[in-house]
Amino acid sequence: MDELILLRHGETEWSRDGRHTGRTDLPLTPRGEEQARALAPALAGRTFSLVLVGPALRARHTAGLAGLTGYEIDPDLWEWDYGGYEGISTPDIRKGRPGWYLWDDGVIPGDAEHPGETAGQVAARADRVIARVLGSEGTVVLVSHGHFLRVLAARWLGLPPRDGRFLKLDTGTISTLGFEHEEHAIVRWNAPVARPAS
Repeated sequence: MDELILLRHGETEWSRDGRHTGRTDLPLTPRGEEQARALAPALAGRTFSLVLVGPALRARHTAGLAGLTGYEIDPDLWEWDYGGYEGISTPDIRKGRPGWYLWDDGVIPGDAEHPGETAGQVAARADRVIARVLGSEGTVVLVSHGHFLRVLAARWLGLPPRDGRFLKLDTGTISTLGFEHEEHAIVRWNAPVARPAS
C-alpha cells in the first residue's frame, strides 16, 4: 500500500452540537453536505485500489458527495459505541460525572443493542482495518468517524488507542497516513478543504 486516505464525514446536527454520535444514524446537515462536496477535488482523477466506508448514513452520504463510487461497506468503520452516553454532550455528562474524559474514563453501559465499547474494543476494530488495508496495493480510502479515525491513526503509529486524544479531527476533513523510510507516519492531518460559508 502506498498511502491511506481518511475522510471524516460531514457535519450532522449532533456533531455540530457536540453530542456523542456513535450508532445513531443521523443525516448530514446542509453544511455537512457542502463539506462532503468540498472533499471531491482532492480525490478527483485519482485511482484507488480499495475504498471502505462505514455503514452509517453520514459516512455513505459523504462518500457519494465526495465522488467515491464502487466502495465497500465495512462494519469495522462504525464510530465508537458510546453506550449510555449516546446523544449526550461532554458538558452534560460532566454534570453527573465531574471531570469525565472519554479517553481516560470510557463510557457507561447502554442497552442490549448498543452496550458501549472500551477503547480496547475500538482499537481491535481499527487493527483489523489496518491489517486489511496493508494487504492492498496503491492508495486506499476510508470514510468514517472522528473518534474511530483518531484511534485508527494512533494504532497506525503503534500507539495505545488513548493517544488518539492528541489528534483532533474536524468534520469534512481529509487526512493521510503513509510511510517514511518504511516506518508508519502521518503525512497530513485534519487538512482543511475549501469551506462553505457558515
